[in-house]
Amino acid sequence: MSQGPVGTSDVVVVGGGAAGLSLAHRLVETGVATVTVVEPPDGPPRPAERTWCYWDHGDDGDDAAGGGDDAFDEAVTATWPLLRVHGPDGGPITVDPAPSRYRMVRSTAFERLVHARLERSPGGRLLRATADSVRDVPGGAEVRCTAADGRPLTLRSRYVFDSRPLRALPPARTRLLQHFRGWFVRTRTDRFDPAVADLMDFRVPQPRHGLAFGYVLPLAPDRALVEYTEFSRTPLTTAAYEAALGHYAREVLRLGEFTVDTAEQGVIPMTDARFPRRAGAAVFRIGTAGGATRPATGYTFAAVQRHSRAIAAALRDGRGSVPAPHGRRALAMDAVLLRALDTGRIDGPAFFTGLFRRTPPQRLLRFLDGATSVREEWGIGLRTPVGPMLRTALEVPFLPRRPHPAPGTGESPR
Repeated sequence: MSQGPVGTSDVVVVGGGAAGLSLAHRLVETGVATVTVVEPPDGPPRPAERTWCYWDHGDDGDDAAGGGDDAFDEAVTATWPLLRVHGPDGGPITVDPAPSRYRMVRSTAFERLVHARLERSPGGRLLRATADSVRDVPGGAEVRCTAADGRPLTLRSRYVFDSRPLRALPPARTRLLQHFRGWFVRTRTDRFDPAVADLMDFRVPQPRHGLAFGYVLPLAPDRALVEYTEFSRTPLTTAAYEAALGHYAREVLRLGEFTVDTAEQGVIPMTDARFPRRAGAAVFRIGTAGGATRPATGYTFAAVQRHSRAIAAALRDGRGSVPAPHGRRALAMDAVLLRALDTGRIDGPAFFTGLFRRTPPQRLLRFLDGATSVREEWGIGLRTPVGPMLRTALEVPFLPRRPHPAPGTGESPR
């Protein structure tokens, strides 16, 4: 079979999810590089619509999604000024993290927005094709693809940034999964407060291992995304998720009569594995495959935006490497927390409820984002179960790293 035409650009981005499109947008909008984004054609290879959430930082000039420029405001579906956690005893804890707000982006709206911007830019190109191989070549990297009509295509560039999921996770000392199923529900009467996002509702039966919670994002007084989430080692069956969601919606939230418009389901790796950021001299990994998912929370979207800015700065300055998505100190703390949760040394619902009860909201959000100082982290640590956490911190460096299969579910919705 003859090979198709060779395409060239400064950068090829493989994968058009949150990580790939965010990086492409950042590079094109700032004029750092010309970019070709390779996305699967319409059909089974394309993932279902996803929900990504993050908190911005109000007017402090460091919007998590836009770097202070509100780059993706048009794709924001909903915003909540207040956050709430329900403890296992049912007691609610409501916090106001002003000027920060919690925001939801739906993948379809995000893709539509970035695709339109790439079309308008002379430095942007979107190619619908399946990436078959990525490799280093003299002077850069090469991506071999198959177009929707079956034609082989070859793309060459100075750098390739690959966001495709890994076939297997790197070896780790601890690996949990954040797995969930959510319903977009519509109630017969008004049941939700559109100003409040319920991040963790522990009024659900707890599994023997790990923890479980409800998650409610109101879209209107009579509409919301209602999810059931577990942190544990193994996903549930769809039937088990449905049963748990039914119990939560009817018995805990007491929604009354409601209908389910659509559903979403997924698995996010929560692991202290060391994700390699390079797959070659000119090939880099981004997104969850590059370690952008925060191990202890599963949040990815905000880290992807910060990482995209850092990559753009590195290319602008002519550096041949890019920084890690998360700092070493944040990853070390996450490794300790994951091990403490996995061993059962700390009670997960009590731990997270305590964090919200005892930590000032702005400091807590910075902590969850990995942006706190050593002094702030020390103060937060003293408010956690010191004995079990200290024992775990002393143990973690001596634990062996073992291989684990990849969950194989795509991107984080957080």
